[in-house]
Amino acid sequence: MARLPRLAIAGYLHHVLQRGAHGQSICSATEDYEELLNAIHLAARQHQVAVHGYVLLQDHFHLLLTPANEQGLALMMQSLGRTYVRYFNRKYDRKGTLWEGRFKSAVLQPRHALAVLTFMDLHPSRAGIGLPPSGYPWSSYSHYSGVITDKRIVTHPAYWALGNTPFAREAAYQAAAREGLNSVQLQQITDSVTRGWALADDDFVAELQKSTTRRLVRKTPGRPRKVTASD
Repeated sequence: MARLPRLAIAGYLHHVLQRGAHGQSICSATEDYEELLNAIHLAARQHQVAVHGYVLLQDHFHLLLTPANEQGLALMMQSLGRTYVRYFNRKYDRKGTLWEGRFKSAVLQPRHALAVLTFMDLHPSRAGIGLPPSGYPWSSYSHYSGVITDKRIVTHPAYWALGNTPFAREAAYQAAAREGLNSVQLQQITDSVTRGWALADDDFVAELQKSTTRRLVRKTPGRPRKVTASD
């Protein structure tokens, strides 16, 4: 089955996933995480992509982004690849690609922004690292929970709706992380980013479909229903 072209629509929220080739490490030391995070922010700034959230793990990373133009997302990831892969290969005396093929991405309806941020915050725990969000340094949790202010992160509007004061927003965000996501939410978010389907309701998808000829949702299984005289 031919794979669908990657979707990037200017002004819309995107969940991006990039894995290391064959499950190999893309970060092997603290300085690698720092270098990768700096490279992400630099590439995003160069290509007008807003970074709303992230989580970096040893063999992959997730990003929550909004590109200002249709080419920005792809150009950002290409620039990141050139910069970080060159650094990693030079440091570890290796050659060739670091990534497992092209990055994966999905367009999100804004109401899913907080769920995807929570998905990222809790990902280290699901990966078996054994640290709560507050104890893991390589995600945007510290920014949204009020521990630090990272001026490189473009705080998503969904966060501002959590409360009228910084304390209220921080407390609500921390509570959401403690509550976590149910199995349905986890599966929806995972399927969306790995398969490239929009994570959105029917009306949003219908409106979004006007911006692209690329199919946005999974085909309904089975043969099309035949039209009869009574239809």
